[in-house]
Amino acid sequence: MAGFPLKLIVGLGNPGDEYARTRHNAGFWFIDELAARHGGNLRADRRHHGDMARVQIGKAEVILLKPMQYMNRSAGPVGSVADFYKIDPGAILVAHDELDLPVGTVRLKEGGGHGGHNGLRDLIPRIGEGFWRLRIGIGHPGEKSEVVDYVLTRASAAEDQSIRAAVAAAADVLPVLITEGPQRAMHRLHSKPADGE
Repeated sequence: MAGFPLKLIVGLGNPGDEYARTRHNAGFWFIDELAARHGGNLRADRRHHGDMARVQIGKAEVILLKPMQYMNRSAGPVGSVADFYKIDPGAILVAHDELDLPVGTVRLKEGGGHGGHNGLRDLIPRIGEGFWRLRIGIGHPGEKSEVVDYVLTRASAAEDQSIRAAVAAAADVLPVLITEGPQRAMHRLHSKPADGE
């Protein structure tokens, strides 16, 4: 099965210590996990307003990026890196928290709308809808009016553990995505039960 020409992996989140452990930063956690596993040293890049590293995953050299702008301004750093390195949207994977998935669930998806996510809402007009998404389930508070407070606070210890387990599962599957392609990776990832099921 054909591999996947992944060149840029973006994790969405908010910069700053006060946000580091919040649900909204699950995308950052994914980038940190990949950097740790593959020997990446994330460094501030002022040109692109993000923390960046290059890592080797299988036979692919991939750029890791954590935009150092607030979530609703993610498009600036991502677009800057994509333009500079001439990376097509189809070779970009964006990891982000997902309210519409149960805690501990993770899903891979190609394209689509923003679903109310402010990071995606900012990103789509800049680079188009054709990028891949890694959706990391954080659950929903149940009331729309509670969403902002929910995503910007820390999960309980049990939920935090489940989210981090999902991040680790996604990192496990990434080499499969690169070497064997999206369908095989999705099958592997989506057939794994959510933590606690």
